[in-house]
Amino acid sequence: MPLEYACIVPHGSDIIPQLAVRKTEHLFGKTRESVRKIARDIREVRPDTVVIASPHNLRLQSKIGIVTSENSTGELNGPTGKKVSLSLKCDRQFAQDLLQESTRKHLPVVGANYGTSEGPASDMQMDWGTLVPMWFVAKEQQVKARTVIVTPSREIPLRQNTALGTTIAEMAEKRKKRIVFIASADQAHAHKKSGPYGYHRSAAIQKNRIESISRLSKRFIEDAKPDSLWQMAILAGLTKVVKMRGNMLSYEVPTYYGMICASFVRA
Repeated sequence: MPLEYACIVPHGSDIIPQLAVRKTEHLFGKTRESVRKIARDIREVRPDTVVIASPHNLRLQSKIGIVTSENSTGELNGPTGKKVSLSLKCDRQFAQDLLQESTRKHLPVVGANYGTSEGPASDMQMDWGTLVPMWFVAKEQQVKARTVIVTPSREIPLRQNTALGTTIAEMAEKRKKRIVFIASADQAHAHKKSGPYGYHRSAAIQKNRIESISRLSKRFIEDAKPDSLWQMAILAGLTKVVKMRGNMLSYEVPTYYGMICASFVRA
């Protein structure tokens, strides 16, 4: 059973203790502990590869990005001058195979490397959507799995992001390696009137029905201002291949956007 575990993890930098503002750190406490629970679950799975979908890496117009570099390195600065850094080894073989299979299916994918074709200088800059979840997995829990970073597209039909998830799951099920999938996803950004996007009732998650996101209207999405839809569409694609049971660990709104932590295990 190669696809062992999947999850939704937020990427607001305040959940990393070193980057939190002391005055508001407590607002992120429940979310932080839920992310740590997910990271412990991933450690127990002992994955060979972690596939993470982030909305903040390559923003390729009308294309899904698949990072094919050998490494990914990045750092985040906190508001008080503190910073954290992380370096990951990438699973280039899985990334290349995913690129090839997605191309065969006529999905709008692009492979992306940076620096050199291989070696230490083949190093894609890590975005915060990757760094924050992987800080807890790779740094705190010392999970040694290699990483594959994919970046969904907001310009293409949602079903094509879903099809990428289906492809990931189909590939995982054919392999002997253990695979984990992370949807790095802050939720809707219209939770508070005082926030930059105001308030709209569409922002709240009400039901555990990830498959239903494919039926959301454009108006609903625009009103809610989500940052999560496209990564969760990939996750929904996975669940079409592997039946999984979702479990919500926490759902908090410490500022103006939602932060949900959820795990998915094989049903």
